[in-house]
Amino acid sequence: MPDPLTRTARAYGASPLHLLALLASFAVAGYAVAHWVHESTFVRMLIWFLAAVIGHDLILFPLYALADRSLRAALRALWPRRGAPARVSPLNYIRVPALGCALTLLVFLPGIIQQGQSTYHAATGQTQQPFLDRWLLLSAAMFLVAALVYAVRLRRAGQPRPRQ
Repeated sequence: MPDPLTRTARAYGASPLHLLALLASFAVAGYAVAHWVHESTFVRMLIWFLAAVIGHDLILFPLYALADRSLRAALRALWPRRGAPARVSPLNYIRVPALGCALTLLVFLPGIIQQGQSTYHAATGQTQQPFLDRWLLLSAAMFLVAALVYAVRLRRAGQPRPRQ
């Protein structure tokens, strides 16, 4: 008869440590909710949280899952394996800067589309004109760094390893 940890892992589907971490996160979330329930902004925070969950799970996740599948299909079409595995996959060297570009776009979108121009100008004395240019330069820099790292990895993968 298996020990209790093995039976728990088999019944739960993961290790008992995972279950413990999950229960601890629920305890922390419950503690936070218990303190926020009496706040006057609780309803507003709850609406924002639900909108974020719906916005991510129903809109953003299907979009970036489709983009990732399309990227995988495009890479497979461009470089078929023909029996030999690729030495260095370019997939993550495209994913990481694309994620960085998407996150910075999400954070700076109001400035990029110049929403709240008068408020921004009154607060800072500057215009929002350079936001788009700076976001494009930052995006280009992220892809350039990823391309350089990928080129270095390709070069190192092509060199024979020294024998020990």
